[in-house]
Amino acid sequence: MEGKLMDNIAEGASVSHSKVTVVGVGQVGMACAFSLITQHVASEVALVDVMEDKLKGEVMDLQHGLAFVKGVTIRGDKDYKVTAGSKVCIITAGARQKDGESRLNLVKRNVAIFKSIVPELVKYSPDTILMVVSNPVDILTYVTWKLSGLPRHRVIGSGTNLDTARFRFLIGEKLNIAPSSVHGYIIGEHGDSSVPLWSSTSVAGVSLSALQPDLGKKSDKVDWQQVQTDLVDVAYNIIKLKGYTSWAIGLSVSALTTTVLRNQNAVFAVSTLAKNYHGIEQEVFLSLPCVLMQHGVGSVIKQILSEDEKAQLQKSATTLWEIQKDLDL
Repeated sequence: MEGKLMDNIAEGASVSHSKVTVVGVGQVGMACAFSLITQHVASEVALVDVMEDKLKGEVMDLQHGLAFVKGVTIRGDKDYKVTAGSKVCIITAGARQKDGESRLNLVKRNVAIFKSIVPELVKYSPDTILMVVSNPVDILTYVTWKLSGLPRHRVIGSGTNLDTARFRFLIGEKLNIAPSSVHGYIIGEHGDSSVPLWSSTSVAGVSLSALQPDLGKKSDKVDWQQVQTDLVDVAYNIIKLKGYTSWAIGLSVSALTTTVLRNQNAVFAVSTLAKNYHGIEQEVFLSLPCVLMQHGVGSVIKQILSEDEKAQLQKSATTLWEIQKDLDL
């Protein structure tokens, strides 16, 4: 009777299988995994890391909470076989920058790491969407694209999605409204050369630059430029205070993954191949507003940028190209 009952339940089940892999069980990787699990994004989460004890402990810790969340299975292994059949693979692993280390040397060390990760993910999940979170995210998204052999629309970097969320939060704080009611984007590099699009930032259809023409400039008497300064400094401040950032990027990645798995066609600022957009001639990945769907990047929104914003974006592209052009891929 019990066996028959279980058979009937299984036959009647029609739960969509949405497996997601997270590579790296550091603070960022676990924040991503925790967000995916608690927000009911995936039906299965696979964790991979070379640190076996840490990996085993994290998997057990998450598994012991499964009674408190909706149906999801959690597995972990250093063998990439555990990732087989993943619809989205999230890469958070990578080397951290050492004191005094050049950005190029950091990238080269991460390239070596990615050469052991990316081919394995594609081997076991040839139809997957690769999502890069490791920093420097834009260059490593380019590296992942090159190493994977996948079409560009299936390789995404988390890019300035979190920067955009911070931008909206800071403006919301200044105006005393919810961040979700602020419509504005940060594009370009995820880093110091990110570009805030003041010219198109609005609230309820009201353009802030129309009300304040010198918005974000040094001549701005309302001091909106402080928002831009805070935006650049905020990650450094968090790292200074707690040693790393994790929760917000975990939530950001969870939102991106949800959009892909559920084919929501929502717009996010993520790192994608930016060549031929806004006068960019180099083969670099930068964040632009992208429509995300089940096959990855469906399209890129062609924003109207001010001349200053366009110049900043092109400068950002040149900065990245100077670093990645000498990489051995």
